[in-house]
Amino acid sequence: MTEALINLAYLAAAVLFILGLKGLAHPRTAVRGNLLGAAGMLLAVVVTLLHRDVVRFEIILAGVVVGGAVGAVFALKVKMTAMPQMVALFNGFGGAASVLVAGAAMALAVSAGLAPDGGSGTTRALGMQFKISTAASGLIGAVTFWGSLVAFAKLQEVIVGGAAVRFRAQHAVNGAVGLVCLGLGAWVVLQPSHPWAYWALVGGASALGVLLVIPIGGADMPVVIALLNSYSGLAACATGFVLNNNVLIIAGSLVGASGIILTRIMCRAMNRSLANVLFGAFGPAAQGRADADDIYAGRVTTTSAEELAMLLDGARYVVIAPGYGMAVAQAQHAVRDLANLLESRGVTVAFAIHPVAGRMPGHMNVLLAEANVPYDKLKEMAEINPSFERVDVAIVIGANDVVNPAARTDPSSPIAGMPILDVDKARTVVVIKRSLGPGFAGIPNPLFAADNTLMYFGDGRQAVLDLIAALNEA
Repeated sequence: MTEALINLAYLAAAVLFILGLKGLAHPRTAVRGNLLGAAGMLLAVVVTLLHRDVVRFEIILAGVVVGGAVGAVFALKVKMTAMPQMVALFNGFGGAASVLVAGAAMALAVSAGLAPDGGSGTTRALGMQFKISTAASGLIGAVTFWGSLVAFAKLQEVIVGGAAVRFRAQHAVNGAVGLVCLGLGAWVVLQPSHPWAYWALVGGASALGVLLVIPIGGADMPVVIALLNSYSGLAACATGFVLNNNVLIIAGSLVGASGIILTRIMCRAMNRSLANVLFGAFGPAAQGRADADDIYAGRVTTTSAEELAMLLDGARYVVIAPGYGMAVAQAQHAVRDLANLLESRGVTVAFAIHPVAGRMPGHMNVLLAEANVPYDKLKEMAEINPSFERVDVAIVIGANDVVNPAARTDPSSPIAGMPILDVDKARTVVVIKRSLGPGFAGIPNPLFAADNTLMYFGDGRQAVLDLIAALNEA
């Protein structure tokens, strides 16, 4: 009866997970979706504690206390600008948990010579499902953990920095390490009783995780984060088969599938191949990149808040294109106030959202939702691009690579072919930025020196506040 009730509760939790994912598909219902998913996980955790295999609660309680405390600190202390790094770490922790749980289950089963069949109260010899699932969990989980650590280091720009790290015969090395991992996985399946088989696989997969992510530059990190999220789900799903735990199988499958779908969407947004992402080297190699001095020298036109106030006073259609710089400056509330002020004067205002603006999927949507910007004003790239020729003023705040025309005009550029926001087609472009420094791709932006572009240098938040003050005085 207890097993039946547990499985029924798992089914209810799975339904909550699915409803949660459905809610997360749109910003308007995202909060509700998040709460539904959290409720499903709470239900799954609580009923799992009723399982017959749980005989002591001291360590579980200690884990809840420590984990809850760490989670609370992260929630309160981590800034929105560091949220992508935290997501990368959480992906990694999920992979590490799968590795450790599957390894413990394998060690326990091998020590007894048997593996639990998951509910009937009998046991059976180590089955093929158990061994293959354990190997898959160790392989995918270790790749996820170490790949996520490298992604974190790149986003934080520590140890390895944000630039792509490439070396001679990199693909050959990655392929060789991948084959070694497959061989070690076969060793685990064929000789599970060997004490070092599983951990040798984890070691090889750890090296593979590092090698797959280091050649990817900071500009492509949003895609990597989405892919690693999918990997963490697949590792959890494999661990579910190891433990014969239905809710872990379902939850892991949902995360893995949704992560792959999101990765494909991000790849299309960046004109990247999913195969290239999977094998850790995407984007064309730069050949003869243009020097920043050649592009900017004598061509950049600067402006002031007062001049921009006069320009906006005659505008009728304004589009704001936010980027990571807006997140760094925490300027979303000031940008909302600017949009409200313009609308009070009869100006039509919209926000152009690039799918990979920022450092994680949906970064700009989250920031603007936090500032209570109406959802109907957030326009996706495909919707807003055809209208830029009718835009009087396009205000770019903190964005760089996602508005770089080199993606269309320079075949040798690292971002060649990446769909961008066509802000350069507006009558006037205003770029709010601290300096002429490059974006994640590390290349200059010809937009900054275009004839119709005005550069408004300064901290994003303060610059927008000064512009609002100038508009009120105009």
